[in-house]
Amino acid sequence: MTRIKINGELDHHSAETVRKYLDRAILKSGDHDILLDLTELTFMDSSGVGVLLGRYKLFAARHLFLTGANEEIDRLIRLSGLYTVMPQWKEEAV
Repeated sequence: MTRIKINGELDHHSAETVRKYLDRAILKSGDHDILLDLTELTFMDSSGVGVLLGRYKLFAARHLFLTGANEEIDRLIRLSGLYTVMPQWKEEAV
């Protein structure tokens, strides 16, 4: 499993940069299971949800998991239904 960390803010200002970063990192990893680590992500809006959902669609042959979302980001992920396609990874399982 490859862990990819996303930090700072994931909003309409940074969405394109983060999208390119994730695409490169996922392609470079070669792993089938990818863990997107949101521990250092401080803010995310609907543009960020779109970026993550887009990676799920683009890399449908891989398993993408999310971990480390703070309370506010976790709430947004739950409300958007993103955990249904990118399950939450419990750290004790790593």
